[in-house]
Amino acid sequence: MSQTHILVVDDHQEIRELLSTYLTQHDFKVTAAENGAQMRDLLEAGGIDLIVLDLMMPGEDGLSLCRHVQEIGGPPVIMLTAMSEDADCVVGLEIGADDYVTKPFVPRVLLARIKAVLRRQTTAADSEKETVRSGGAGQYWTFQQWTLDSNQRQLTHRDGLLVPLSTAEFKLLEVFIHNPQQVLSRDQLLTLTKGREADPFDRSIDNQVSRLRKKVEDDPHNPVLIKTVWGGGYMFSAAVTVS
Repeated sequence: MSQTHILVVDDHQEIRELLSTYLTQHDFKVTAAENGAQMRDLLEAGGIDLIVLDLMMPGEDGLSLCRHVQEIGGPPVIMLTAMSEDADCVVGLEIGADDYVTKPFVPRVLLARIKAVLRRQTTAADSEKETVRSGGAGQYWTFQQWTLDSNQRQLTHRDGLLVPLSTAEFKLLEVFIHNPQQVLSRDQLLTLTKGREADPFDRSIDNQVSRLRKKVEDDPHNPVLIKTVWGGGYMFSAAVTVS
């Protein structure tokens, strides 16, 4: 079995060397980059399974790079942030980061976060394989002006626009599609999207809903498709058809 390949992107050499040594000791293959240009080149070469990405770097910053990863359907991203960068961290989660760790950090905490994100990726892949085995591949779900290809994980607008979805966004949309016009609490959404990995104190569902709204709502600030039910959670209001 090939080693999981981690890309560490940080402009501080000490952090790159620390993480490269530590993660290698825990059986990961590690490549390091000191800036966005190097990261883009390494991503284009392929073979990266997860990115540990510093938020604040000279030149192209972590938010721009995280957005690029989402646009190309790249690997999961864990962001490294300073304690003073909470607002930027929320933005990072909204544009597709899978998790974050604040500096200064304990390497074993980052290791635990890496393993958790990779487990979620594996669970999602296994779920997709099971869907194929059970004959569910190739289904098209249509709601309002959108069509979701559950096999290719592609969301298409009726005017032909193809909208990329991160793994988290796809799983959340899939849960809504399977439970249309029903109020789902945050805890239910966490359980249905993360399964055994769900953390009862995890508030990431709100960030994921915000990101998904930006992709499917005409006006994300006044959503009509994914409605907030005060005191209850969220409801997917559209009628859904399958073909």
